[in-house]
Amino acid sequence: MSSPATRSRENTKARLLEAAAQVFAEAGLDGASVEAVCERAGFTRGAFYSNFDSKDELFLTLAAGVADARVAAVRTRVEQMRADGELADDCDPKDLVQQIMELGSDDRLGVMLMSEIRIRALRDPQFGEAYLAQEREMVASIARIVEDIVEAAGTLRLRLPATDAARMLMILWEGMTVRGAMAGRDDAALRHSGGEELGRLVELLVES
Repeated sequence: MSSPATRSRENTKARLLEAAAQVFAEAGLDGASVEAVCERAGFTRGAFYSNFDSKDELFLTLAAGVADARVAAVRTRVEQMRADGELADDCDPKDLVQQIMELGSDDRLGVMLMSEIRIRALRDPQFGEAYLAQEREMVASIARIVEDIVEAAGTLRLRLPATDAARMLMILWEGMTVRGAMAGRDDAALRHSGGEELGRLVELLVES
C-alpha cells in the first residue's frame, strides 16, 4: 500500500503531465516552457524539478504515456476478442486488425506530440537515444500482442519474427496517422485509415 507522500507525489506528477499536454496542444513543444506548465498545473518550479530533471524528460514521459495508452487499448481489445472466441482458426487477419485498431486510443494531439518529439530526437543525439530506447520497449510490447494473436488463432503463421512484424506495423501505423492528421481527419477517421493500411500489410506478413 502506497504512503500518503507517495500518493501526493504521484498526483503532482500526473497533474504536471496533464498540464504539459494542454500547454503543448496550445503552444507546441518549443513553446511549452517549464514555467507555462507549472503555471497551468498550479505548482512551483521546485515541484516540477522534484519530479522531472528537465522539460525533455517531461515530454519523453508524456510520449511514453501516449504509446502505453495505444498498446493498452490494443491489448484490451485483443483480450476481449479472445474471450469472445473471435480469434478462431477461420478468422480473417485483415479484418481482425481493422477491428482492433479502430477501437484504439489514437488522436490528433497524440500524433502531433509524437511528431514533434521525433523532430527533437533528430536534433539532439542524447534525446534521440532515449526516444529509441522507449520505442524498442513499445515494439517489444506490440510483438507480444502479435504472438498472442497468432497463438490464439491457431492456424496463422508469421512470415518473419514477431519483433520484425511489430516494427513494420508500428512504422506503417505512425506514418498513416501522421498523414491522416495532415489531411484534417478526425480521431475516428485517423484510426480507420490506419487500420485499413495495417490490414493490407498483415496480408503480406501472415500465411494461414
